[in-house]
Amino acid sequence: MDFNLSEEQIELKEAARNFAQNELTDLAVELEESGSPVPKEVLARIGEMGFLGINTPEEYGGQGLGNLEALIILEEFGKISSAIGWPVFEANAGPIKSIQHFGTPELKEKILPAVCKGEKVVAVSMSEPGAGTALSDLKTKAEIKGDKIVINGTKRWCSGAGHSDGYVVYARMSDAPAAKGIGAVYVELERDGLTFGNSESLMGFRGIPSADIYFDNVEVPIENLLVEPEDGFKKLMETFDLERCGNATMALAQASAALEYVTNYVQEREQFGKPLVDFQAVQIKLADMLMKVEAARLLIHKAAFNAQNGLPDILESSTAKCFSNEMSREVTTTAMQLMGGYGYNKEYGMERRVRDAFGWGIAGGTIDIQKINIASAMIGRRFNQRN
Repeated sequence: MDFNLSEEQIELKEAARNFAQNELTDLAVELEESGSPVPKEVLARIGEMGFLGINTPEEYGGQGLGNLEALIILEEFGKISSAIGWPVFEANAGPIKSIQHFGTPELKEKILPAVCKGEKVVAVSMSEPGAGTALSDLKTKAEIKGDKIVINGTKRWCSGAGHSDGYVVYARMSDAPAAKGIGAVYVELERDGLTFGNSESLMGFRGIPSADIYFDNVEVPIENLLVEPEDGFKKLMETFDLERCGNATMALAQASAALEYVTNYVQEREQFGKPLVDFQAVQIKLADMLMKVEAARLLIHKAAFNAQNGLPDILESSTAKCFSNEMSREVTTTAMQLMGGYGYNKEYGMERRVRDAFGWGIAGGTIDIQKINIASAMIGRRFNQRN
């Protein structure tokens, strides 16, 4: 067992770090102020560098590497900001993987190369007004009618709504109860009957627009069907285990960037005639922060490594996400406190990391629901939360 990155992985990590820090730092500030997503011309540049198809097969324009490599570069983009990391997350660990694993050859050929080039962004549409954690309570319907699928319903909390080029939509496709009736369909932005609500005003995640989505007799060809009901929900959740690792990595990125920044800060900032780092209390905080960041990274990399090029299991992915989400909140708030007034000032970016850290512990399944997942995997059965 070797915990060191290979030479190739180190080179990939450094390439991502240098590109993100040298070319995207100023853009992160702009996106935070405007709330707009990463511009298409910048996405194209990221795509040219190969960072949007790390673990996508070469036949579809990707690099054909593993999930671990994808998460290694994702951390470097996420360190700049959540908004900068978002399209890299979606392309390497997000809903695009449902298309990669379950889409028809024609749909894969249509979507995957475009995502790798930065020409398209694909978002996931899961939650509804009455179905968040209780995802099996979905009411949005997708009915197969001949050679078409007709979709009706309302979705909520869709990150990228109105800005993404396509959506992996979870919907009820049969009268079978709960999860057995759920499948998924790919819906393009330009489809008639697809509309969006106002952009949400969130505590953080500036530059990651979120809004409701309304489906009013939206028609897509049968070729856009990703998974049918019965075992469809289980398949979707298996791909979602990789998305949990992506979420965990984005949370880790907020913490690791905060640690890097505050480590330099406490060596430069002086009080009582000496640098802050010379105070024992500061040293202890730095050590605690480092241990937590390293532990989170190990849990994430373990989940990705054990899955090799496949999909992580629910126990390891939920453990990585849960720990990283909690850790990120602790580390970023500690870093902000060490900086005093500067940490609370928007100009220095630390308060943004605090706000985003709390967001990652809600997105993609809350911290508490991850603990339910962990307990279920430990015991070997699902718990009925309804009775």
